Amino acid sequence: MNWILDMARRNIRRNKRRTVLAATSIALAVMLMTFLGGLMSGILDNMVRNLTRSDMGHVRIVTEGFVSRSRFMPVDELVPDPAAVMSAIEAIPDLPGELVTVTERIMFGTLLSNGPNTKAAVGFAGDPGKEKALMNLDRSVVEGRYLSGPGETILGKQLADDLGFKVGGSMLVVTQGADYGLHIKRFAIVGLFSSGLNQLDGAFFQVPIADAKAFLRTDEGSQQVLVMLDDYRKADRAAERIRQAVAGLPGGSALLVQPWTVVGEYPGLIKMMESMYSYIFIVIALLGAFIITNILMMVVLERKREIGILKAMGLKRREVLALFLAEGALMGAIGSGVGATLGMALCYALSIYGLDFSSAMGSLTVPMDPVFYSRFELSNGLTMFALGLLVSIAMSMSPSRRASAMNAVDAIKSVA
Repeated sequence: MNWILDMARRNIRRNKRRTVLAATSIALAVMLMTFLGGLMSGILDNMVRNLTRSDMGHVRIVTEGFVSRSRFMPVDELVPDPAAVMSAIEAIPDLPGELVTVTERIMFGTLLSNGPNTKAAVGFAGDPGKEKALMNLDRSVVEGRYLSGPGETILGKQLADDLGFKVGGSMLVVTQGADYGLHIKRFAIVGLFSSGLNQLDGAFFQVPIADAKAFLRTDEGSQQVLVMLDDYRKADRAAERIRQAVAGLPGGSALLVQPWTVVGEYPGLIKMMESMYSYIFIVIALLGAFIITNILMMVVLERKREIGILKAMGLKRREVLALFLAEGALMGAIGSGVGATLGMALCYALSIYGLDFSSAMGSLTVPMDPVFYSRFELSNGLTMFALGLLVSIAMSMSPSRRASAMNAVDAIKSVA
């Protein structure tokens, strides 16, 4: 069989234009599949990360009462000892998915006033150090600085403009606490942020979690403990391990451990998008297979006379079949290798620089990072290379069989 491979290599080198055309077609198809595979996976990753980091985490620990009244942000439905819960989670030895962040949060509604101006707002309380990796508000500060001490707040620039607040001034917050009484606290305004998202910039302010606990009289309790993993796809298995760890704590049996896949309507949206992307990917793969088939069929038609001469010289049918399959496999390997490499290069570039959709996402009502990144995985490139090679071989079968079935005399007489 070595002579067949040698002949296939010579045939590929002999007609460079035909080889370049076939390999380029395969490369374009594989490059498109590789790039879109990484981009689609990256978009889904970003969507899940955006939705989970601002709301529910990959796994959240809450009370049943909080779940039933979550839209009202109840400050009386609390995880009683969040520090013990976080310690128990961090102590799990083989948690599925690498643990990225474990943090506690409180959110509460209030009316902010400054002279004649009054506006409804949402207070967001968390550990400032950990929230840098989640909400990323430190990157959006346009005036002043991020939180660094007790009694401080940062708020959306649009909210500040509406109420006339300035960096260096103060903000009086009045709201109902966990004891159902009204409580008042004055915060020093140290920064204004502008994320480009209207809902966030026009209604949110952030304060340290310790201040919120004291201000709202939560007795060290928090509404939620959020867990972020390195891979959102491992959230269900991680939730089961966390559930076992939390169950042994005092009052742990009354807590709900929920993966993001069972919270709200977001999981259904993600699954729908995964299905849509799968259909798009299949269409692109079929298009690539169609291009490869047409190119290889053209190769056979162009070489009728050559095929007839080879058969007249004694080449058997199976040897002609093997020759054309070998040529298809070699062109498929070359094209798939180039296409997978180019596709991975595009994925790598987008995994660093991303695509900025700030102008299109400004009207969204949830805090989301408007920059989407592709997923760069070597396995994606290898899979697409193998898929391109297999499709090339499979699509070579029909034209190769046609070549092997030609009558030697008729092929030599043809004017292909």
